Amino acid sequence: MMIKSVKMRMLNTTRFITIEVEKAKMRTTDYAQALHKEIDQTPAEHLAALLNIVHTFRESVSLKSPLASVEKGLQEALAGEGEDISTLWDGIDVD
Repeated sequence: MMIKSVKMRMLNTTRFITIEVEKAKMRTTDYAQALHKEIDQTPAEHLAALLNIVHTFRESVSLKSPLASVEKGLQEALAGEGEDISTLWDGIDVD
């Protein structure tokens, strides 16, 4: 039994490494095709959950434009809406 378990772990590790190497070689279109293939193989009753997973993932990795953030900060600074750096520690007591 122990040998079978070790072989399974080795097989799973080898499969994982193979997948990682294959992913490193893939182009964007290849990722899209692989994703479509996985979706096509997903049972219909699980598609709603898969959609939720993909949507949540996309939202978690999507960042707002850094340029928009810098522009907003610059506009606030020019309008005098920022805090004076000398007051940042006011009210914080360190014992």
